[in-house]
Amino acid sequence: MSRFLLLDNIDVQQAFSVHLRQLREQAKLSREALAERSSVPASTIKKFELTGEISFRQLLLLWQSLDDLKRLYDLTVIAPN
Repeated sequence: MSRFLLLDNIDVQQAFSVHLRQLREQAKLSREALAERSSVPASTIKKFELTGEISFRQLLLLWQSLDDLKRLYDLTVIAPN
């Protein structure tokens, strides 16, 4: 019997928020330092870390500053049948 995990957009937003916050903390970056590196305002980073809300463009900028953007891009590649 298979198990289904029901996720909604809020769950996914929060997961991305937690992941990027952990990466920021592992890199020993303050929100202000990440803001300088990514060009995303520190206030937006704080809001994202607390609520998961952010524009897609800003999410990509943060991801690029903390992780390999190709890992995120690879999620869009459909494997051949």
